[in-house]
Amino acid sequence: MKMTFRWYGDNDNVKLNQIRQIPVVKGIVSAVYDVPAGEVWSEESILKVKNAAHAQNLTFEVVESVPVHENIKLKTDNYDVLIDNYIENIKRLSKHGVKVICYNFMPVFDWLRSEMRKENPDGSNALAYDEKTVLKMNPLTSTLSLPGWDESYTREELVALLKKYEHTDEEKLWENLTYFLGRIIPAAEQYGVKMAIHPDDPPWGIFGLPRIITDEKSLVRFLNLYPSEYNGVTFCTGSWGAAESNNLTNMIKVAKGRVHFVHIRNIKYTGKRAFEETAHPTDCGSLDIYGIVKALVQTGFNGYVRPDHGRMIWGEEGKPGYGLYDRALGAMYVAGLFEALQKELN
Repeated sequence: MKMTFRWYGDNDNVKLNQIRQIPVVKGIVSAVYDVPAGEVWSEESILKVKNAAHAQNLTFEVVESVPVHENIKLKTDNYDVLIDNYIENIKRLSKHGVKVICYNFMPVFDWLRSEMRKENPDGSNALAYDEKTVLKMNPLTSTLSLPGWDESYTREELVALLKKYEHTDEEKLWENLTYFLGRIIPAAEQYGVKMAIHPDDPPWGIFGLPRIITDEKSLVRFLNLYPSEYNGVTFCTGSWGAAESNNLTNMIKVAKGRVHFVHIRNIKYTGKRAFEETAHPTDCGSLDIYGIVKALVQTGFNGYVRPDHGRMIWGEEGKPGYGLYDRALGAMYVAGLFEALQKELN
């Protein structure tokens, strides 16, 4: 297991010299953040991230993410040119040592939360989701906004994009994903980069938009679309775990050999399709983090892990979910579970 830490570049409140002080963390997960989706990343931009990491004795072997342009998901307009650009990014990242690329195929919204700073009794705050709050809002007409959409689009762009998806159902999205994989996985095999799709967050339809990477059935279907080691998943416990019906330990066994990257976070169910993010230990939430790590160890997982999301604690301010302190605590906890379980297995 290789413990990593998400870093958002020079503008991140968390600095690389702080990340390197977390004893178990050996590398960063980052990306080139100033290039629009669909365009080719310059080698200078890639090297800037790599060199900054190496200067702090950290590796840069996982990219999260290379965004998939909406025209690829819709299979419209210049989608083949955009896929060519995507393949070029795979090639360039491989040249500079990247081993895994995390990406998603979620229409419009990469993620949604109804609260960014839900206050906890202990004085910390965390991300939270409540379907009742979300359903009160219509992105086509509302003058309000929710976390997850207003950072990426203007109101006019969002409305236009949602209208484009009116005739794209789940089966059409599956068809478009199949085409995309047929183009990129041969390139991934050629350049030695493992592709790791991220599950939908949350794992159910929102505002009439299709969601397809949501449960065990869809996981099996995805893996069978292109049966290659290089067509794998980012196993995000908080995303798949948001649906109480998902058996995460069984899903890990189903995806054996195809889990290339793991996001470990805990959540606490607070109602139907409602949850709040918690500290990482099992006792802090509704997910069996011990059981999840045990399933990973038992299936021979030896890939990249990062503590996913964290509360804001000890007065820290920064990007919600991505403070230093709680994620550092999570990294230590998760690394301890891996060490104990691996030694027990051996």
